[in-house]
Amino acid sequence: MTGKTGLAVSKTTITVGSRGSRLALLQTELVVNLLAERYPHLSFRLKKIKTGGDINRTASLAELGGLGLFVKELEQALLSGEIDMAVHSLKDVPTELGAEFKLAAVPIRGDARDAFVSNSGEPLSRLPQGACVGTGSERRAVQLKAFRPDIDIQPLRGNIDTRLNKLHSGKIDGIIVAAAAMLRMGWDERITEYLPVEHFLPSVGQGALAIEIKAADREMSDLVSVVNYEPAWLSVRAERAFLSALGGGCHAPIAALGTVSGNTLHIEGMVASRDGSRILRVSKDASPAMPEKTGRLMAERILAMGARELISGNGK
Repeated sequence: MTGKTGLAVSKTTITVGSRGSRLALLQTELVVNLLAERYPHLSFRLKKIKTGGDINRTASLAELGGLGLFVKELEQALLSGEIDMAVHSLKDVPTELGAEFKLAAVPIRGDARDAFVSNSGEPLSRLPQGACVGTGSERRAVQLKAFRPDIDIQPLRGNIDTRLNKLHSGKIDGIIVAAAAMLRMGWDERITEYLPVEHFLPSVGQGALAIEIKAADREMSDLVSVVNYEPAWLSVRAERAFLSALGGGCHAPIAALGTVSGNTLHIEGMVASRDGSRILRVSKDASPAMPEKTGRLMAERILAMGARELISGNGK
């Protein structure tokens, strides 16, 4: 069957895999709507897949193994033919995929920044001394400690609904979450402030969605290519190359953000010690034509500044 784009597709129904959380389903629906607009003669069926990260919501992500917790079961469903493609939050996707898989498209990126939500409505800088702020991210925690050393940082896991419920229970004064998550849920009015990237550099891939398929599936690769947004695609490739060159980020908080404007790719990167006592940052402007090379050069620069010790855990 030939869709609006003129692409011939051998099946009339495409099954799209997603985690089952409200946010994940909303994000997958965004991608499905983009595809449905381009292929009005195809049907898209959403299938919920429960992942290991959804099952255990008490242990920290680092304790559970970090990246890949929200991806493995979706990849298994791809291999079995249960689904034709999977939609992920790109920040959850490991930088090294198995040879059987391929990241085929990144649609237009949402707001990559972190957002602060407080009970009082006060911004982070004006919270009282010793106020309690919740986050489940080491990256956010070390940057928060650098910005406000007096803050009491509390570990916080669970989906965005759970974290907001904890905030509204009054046990903590504020939480730091991904701005894109709040915006996609329609909760922009709850955001107290968007945190500046000068102090809170986001996670690699934050705000971006990714479509994963089987590497050998040329038909699905061609099908999803129409929703790939080139500036986002180039930016996240540079960010992921930076993370990959540093070893995947298993032993230290790592952050990066790339942006493409005209003929320039600007990327900033960070590596910190787990206790927040050392934070290293680098930035670079380069051509968007070689995003992976730019990311690797950034990694080399920050390693030369001492990041290797932080990543190995020897630099605290």
